[in-house]
Amino acid sequence: MSIPARTPGRLSEFVAGLPKAELHVHHVGSASQRIVQELAERHPGTVPSDPDELRKFYEFRDFAHFIEVYLAVVDLLKEPEDIRLLTYEVARDLARQKVRYAELTCTPYTSVLPHEARRGMPIEAYTDAIEEARVAAERDFGVVLRWIYDIPGESGVPAADETLLFALEYPPSALVGFGLGGPEIGVPRPQFQRHFDAARAAGLRSVPHAGETTGPETVWDAIRLLGAERIGHGTTAAQDPVLLEYLAEHRIPLEVCPTSNVATRAVDSLDAHPLRTFRDAGVVVSINSDDPPMFDTDLNTEYEVAADMLDLDERGVADLAVAAVDASFATEHLKSELRAEIDAWTSAFLAERAD
Repeated sequence: MSIPARTPGRLSEFVAGLPKAELHVHHVGSASQRIVQELAERHPGTVPSDPDELRKFYEFRDFAHFIEVYLAVVDLLKEPEDIRLLTYEVARDLARQKVRYAELTCTPYTSVLPHEARRGMPIEAYTDAIEEARVAAERDFGVVLRWIYDIPGESGVPAADETLLFALEYPPSALVGFGLGGPEIGVPRPQFQRHFDAARAAGLRSVPHAGETTGPETVWDAIRLLGAERIGHGTTAAQDPVLLEYLAEHRIPLEVCPTSNVATRAVDSLDAHPLRTFRDAGVVVSINSDDPPMFDTDLNTEYEVAADMLDLDERGVADLAVAAVDASFATEHLKSELRAEIDAWTSAFLAERAD
């Protein structure tokens, strides 16, 4: 039997039903405009609640402006109920896309102010809120959530100290990783080595952002100094053939977010994006959405974008989904279940539509 050539409509249908894992998606950055609007009405201030003004608010001039907008949305999360609402609704949106497993990057430092001051939400309340929402989401939507605690790099070593404290002294039961995000320019990675050493010693996996807006040397620092097991973005790794060879040989995945990279001006266009270079070099990649509502995208869209960039058919797209499962920190049992679900969906889809 021959398999018909894919068309955009057919591929969209396939992707929509494909079980997926999402590995690079930010907790706050996943707040839909509907949720942001509700939060802005609760807490009037910098973020507009009018839908038209809110759309304009999300038009980014550059990466620095994106961070400015992102932090304005962070400031709307003032109470544990805000965190609980956000988390549950993010899970709902993921489940609609057939995401079965997601590792959400959370930045507690921006919601829980330093413990010495106790001027904000207590870390215990933050932890309870995300965990209550996680349990409810798995029960109601069937999506498994795990957490990565993320240092906001722009806040420096004090933020790293606090984030490590939160991760080691007040860990949610679903915490699996320790990350580093925010701007890269002017935020050298070596200053965070001791934090990552301590987190890794406690059993957390190292997943820093690197090479999104700086050169490949930042990716090298993430690997050599922070013990990175996956790299967030890693876009400029394409500039260093030795680095590409190292990533491929050591099976260090890159968490690739095509639309995000264009929206933040990390790359000029999808045509200029290095995803094909990574694939051709044998580097493991997962496809991710990063901050989807802020970039007017979702994971299904990113899979379609990647399929177009790499000229993939349905089986090629299914291979991307399996690669994300393999690169995840899910249990081996859950990985096996997810691989089986991907295979079952792919086989059924192709059999139904075969000549």
